[in-house]
Amino acid sequence: MKNIIKTILVLVLITGCKNKTTKTNSSNKVATQYVDPFIGTGGHGHTYPGATVPFGMLQVSPDNGISEWDWCSGYHYTDSKVAGFSHLHLSGTGIGDLADILFMPTNKAVDLSINTTNRDSLPYTSTYNHKNESASPGYYQVFLETPKVNVELTTSLRTAYHKYTYQEGSQQAIVIDLGFAINWDLPVETALTIEDDYTISGYRYSKGWAKNQKVFFVTKFSKPIKNYVLATEANTVENNSITSEKTKAQLFFNTENNTELFAKVALSSVSIANAKLNLDNDETTFTKAKANAEQAWNNALPKITVETPNDSLKTIFYTALYHAQVAPVTYSDKNGEYRKETDSIETATNFTAYSTLSLWDTFRAEQPLLTFLEPEKVSDIINSMLSYYETRNILPVWTLYANETNTMTGYHSIPVILDAYKKGITGFDAEKAYEAMKQTMMQDERGLKYYKEFGYIPYTSIDESVTITLEYAFNDWCVAQMAKSLGKDEDYAYFLKRSKAYEYLFDAESGFMRGKAEDGKSWNEPFDPKHSNHREQTDYTEGNAWQHSWFVPHNVDAFIALHGGNDTFTKRLEQLFTESSEITGDNISADISGLIGQYAHGNEPSHHIAYMFNHANQPWRTQYWVSQILKTQYNTTPNGLSGNEDCGQMSAWYVFSSMGLYPMNPASAEYEIGSPIFEKSTITLPNNKTFSIEAEHVSEDNIYIQSATLNGSDFNQTTITHNQISQGGTLHFVMGPTPNKNWGVALKN
Repeated sequence: MKNIIKTILVLVLITGCKNKTTKTNSSNKVATQYVDPFIGTGGHGHTYPGATVPFGMLQVSPDNGISEWDWCSGYHYTDSKVAGFSHLHLSGTGIGDLADILFMPTNKAVDLSINTTNRDSLPYTSTYNHKNESASPGYYQVFLETPKVNVELTTSLRTAYHKYTYQEGSQQAIVIDLGFAINWDLPVETALTIEDDYTISGYRYSKGWAKNQKVFFVTKFSKPIKNYVLATEANTVENNSITSEKTKAQLFFNTENNTELFAKVALSSVSIANAKLNLDNDETTFTKAKANAEQAWNNALPKITVETPNDSLKTIFYTALYHAQVAPVTYSDKNGEYRKETDSIETATNFTAYSTLSLWDTFRAEQPLLTFLEPEKVSDIINSMLSYYETRNILPVWTLYANETNTMTGYHSIPVILDAYKKGITGFDAEKAYEAMKQTMMQDERGLKYYKEFGYIPYTSIDESVTITLEYAFNDWCVAQMAKSLGKDEDYAYFLKRSKAYEYLFDAESGFMRGKAEDGKSWNEPFDPKHSNHREQTDYTEGNAWQHSWFVPHNVDAFIALHGGNDTFTKRLEQLFTESSEITGDNISADISGLIGQYAHGNEPSHHIAYMFNHANQPWRTQYWVSQILKTQYNTTPNGLSGNEDCGQMSAWYVFSSMGLYPMNPASAEYEIGSPIFEKSTITLPNNKTFSIEAEHVSEDNIYIQSATLNGSDFNQTTITHNQISQGGTLHFVMGPTPNKNWGVALKN
């Protein structure tokens, strides 16, 4: 009998182990299956649905061919016509560029010498239907109705893969249009060369948002090129190579073998030779590349897992986690080389160079999220920023293809560096980084001359003076903290004093941050806190006084004191969410979207605001409003983002907030507690430990924290440190339908 019992126990243990293994493997697969790359491709999300791998150099995706704001990524879900498939795209930005090296399959000869001025004049466009379109992490597919060709796309880190399936007996051809351009982009010189029966190469130089962009490419086909046409917009040529402002080619292939045609495409910022070096070897097929891309996402996405019976919430979460890992993008080649905007060629030694650094957006939550997901990439990003510093002697603002675009306000590479340093991320020279931080904030560009002279930026000096002053104050605080950590006491005192610049602009009577004149007394009149004027003759960047008066994340307690205490502060903060959503003005910024009252979740300056109630001893208000934002500003449709994705920031907010955390001060190495929506969220930490956040009784109505424990001990505070999380363990919440106004305030009484 004992032997029988032992046998049964062994079988149970074996079965349990098998089930546990199956569950783990299944969870990896489920994460990618829940991702919907079409979320954000409608509305003002500005995302693309095409194929990429985590932080990949290439983003091979469809281009509709329209130059309008909602087509910044090249694609918008409302469209039904495609111009082709290019290899570089921006995820959720508010300015359009890239869409370089356009490929388009055709089934007939087209006239490439005609002058094309818009999409309708292109001779090779096709209609498509969303019913015959699909996308998943690392893969995109669409059936083109005009040439009747099925297009499939996938990619590795530095090589894109095309698969075209033509109709039986149809002519098999491809158009390559290096003159194709949308939005800000404009080609200045392009070239194509037919190298042999299977290989073409070329380059595309352009100016636009990136003022000096050079892209070199090489393509290998699965079939020999039977014949070809090379052309400019004026004529065709007989040679095997062509150079002009706008060059095009149509390649024709043998149709006898089968209906499928494959192409491999690799790019480089340095040279055609480097593009060839970046090209995957001949053994990697489309099928294998697609499987590898899926596996790359299978490895990346389960670093955070969530448990909920609500499939829609899983779709939103894992898609957000996906979008948070498509940018920044790999920029250096396999041999480490990359081109700077000055055309000098540098070599990244012991790091990967990254570009597309949308720092005004991503410093808030995207970069802090990467300290959990990819700490080594964070140090690589910092080394990339220090490389740009060597070129200009100033840290970058917004880099695109290694070009400084100077887009947006502040110098938010500074908090990214401090955040990494405070979290113990190594791999970069801290002294050099501090030198770059200090030098950047001591120069005179972009309003710093006035900031140093007056202690703030007068509205009579430059536009957007209020926003810029507040952001420089935060940047100064970050420099001060880095100085303190490195034992530079004199610098610490200097920059800490400057970090109080927000005090100059606070109008205690109205409760708003306002433009002030050089005399230090006169406000900018007339004043309407709802007024917006987009990027000119305004005191605020892409917003109004309601949205920009709360940016003091580094000294919230002192900021509350300026208001006169918790009661006045919370009354004004509550009014932000309950005020009418009317925006006044004749040139209202389109970025003011996702409105809850005057709170604008569709633009990044609002993202930290709901968490400020925590510091005013009313954390239940944070829990309420965070819950409302989670419910109303994200969904599973193409319109599922309330504003520009902005290279992962909109999604990173969701990833953090849905778990119940948020880095309100993104350089503090601390996280505010909000309102978790999942029964359980688990972060696999870089040290292979795990940290779980459990929400007992959580539901759509049970949004308020009743009590909490951290690793079994009472937890009665509204912040948790990065160090506490890094040690692993469990933060357990008990949720309920009404506020517990004693939780989270005990330590502040």
